[in-house]
Amino acid sequence: MKKIAKTNAARLLDRAHVKYELIPYPVDENELGAQHIIDILGEEAGRVFKTLVLQGDKTGHFVCVIPGLEEVDLKKAAKVSGNKKCDLIHMKELLPTTGYIRGGCSPVGMKKPFPTYFDHSCTGYDYIYVSAGQRGLQLKINPSDLIDYVGASTADLTIEKQ
Repeated sequence: MKKIAKTNAARLLDRAHVKYELIPYPVDENELGAQHIIDILGEEAGRVFKTLVLQGDKTGHFVCVIPGLEEVDLKKAAKVSGNKKCDLIHMKELLPTTGYIRGGCSPVGMKKPFPTYFDHSCTGYDYIYVSAGQRGLQLKINPSDLIDYVGASTADLTIEKQ
């Protein structure tokens, strides 16, 4: 079996004695969305989360971690983060702001800590998946352990399905 190279996010979790598993998956450059990961892992969609970076009009950058097939509700995100309005940052700002690229943005180990909010749905699971900090690698981790480690809080962050 091939050894998986640890990412910075994994090393940080190791240092903090937070339990996780590194789960590799084949990358499809044409399909960087969560559905690809869900299909490959064979997991229910609600367990696979994506990390979004937003810019608020009052607080600056903050992070929302939501189920991969959901859309962030910008009004809810603004309210929970203490902003009047917010928007997703532009893709070209992601790497210089976080140190991560699209499809590999982890809530762990960004260039600097940002206020972080997880969608409350994560607490209904004993484990979830988030990016390990590079394309092709996921962290399988207890959501409470991850929330505690990054100093996050939980809130309803997604658009209600009709």
